[in-house]
Amino acid sequence: MDTVQAKILDGKKAASVIKEGLKARISKLPEGGRPGLAVVLVGEDPASKVYVGQKEKASVEVGINSFVHKLPAGTTQPELLALIEDLNCDPRVHGILVQLPLPEGFDADAVISAIHPEKDVDGFHAVNVGRLWTGGRAVEPCTPKGIMALLDSTGIELKGLNAVVIGRSNIVGKPISAMLLSRHCTLTICHSRTKDLPSAVRGGDIVVAAVGRPNFVTGDMIKQGAIVIDVGINRVGGKLAGDVEFESASQKASWITPVPGGVGPMTIVMLMKNTLELAGIKQTPGT
Repeated sequence: MDTVQAKILDGKKAASVIKEGLKARISKLPEGGRPGLAVVLVGEDPASKVYVGQKEKASVEVGINSFVHKLPAGTTQPELLALIEDLNCDPRVHGILVQLPLPEGFDADAVISAIHPEKDVDGFHAVNVGRLWTGGRAVEPCTPKGIMALLDSTGIELKGLNAVVIGRSNIVGKPISAMLLSRHCTLTICHSRTKDLPSAVRGGDIVVAAVGRPNFVTGDMIKQGAIVIDVGINRVGGKLAGDVEFESASQKASWITPVPGGVGPMTIVMLMKNTLELAGIKQTPGT
């Protein structure tokens, strides 16, 4: 079979289109009727500060009311839980996000559980996780939701395809597995203890790499014509690298996401979309 030069799944471009649609919808709302997103940052983690800044900027761009709460590193868990309870009761706030990871000494599970499921914009609450796996009305986690939007943008029917997910985190691996199953894919979940991982990956019509190890998936592991979604963000020699070795994989795949510019921009825009959905605002097709 001839070598395939993959088409690029441009997450930056796709996110821009979605963002403009959301912006147009929100611009028609009265000021008092706009959705509100509360983002809570505890401590001084540099990466977390960058992510919170990106979320605040995106909120302002589409017209969502942004409420950023920056708490000092000495904040206690009871103080954080008290703030979350206040936000749960605040009618201006439709989505609540606590930036992870939390400083040492916090119980992240308890913090996530304190967020009301109907304001859990990240989709991490056990209620939303259960709804996702049982086919109920769930808040879908932002990164997996962005992945599904990218897959749909290829125009390829997902039903019946073999999907291989590498990674089993609560943030990406597990929820994207549930979402692919809901679209009638045949699913294989791989992880660090999978025997003969290359062979398992070669069976995938869709490969989602979310392991946090640079260039872990190489071209010889990719089935000819597969769709490759690279979730990894790794720093190698001062540059960003994904979990997929792009050059070799792009010679086998039909579609592939770049790093950066693939899944990352979709995560942010899906956070905005989730906020709108939690506010009860129906979206027009394509937004």
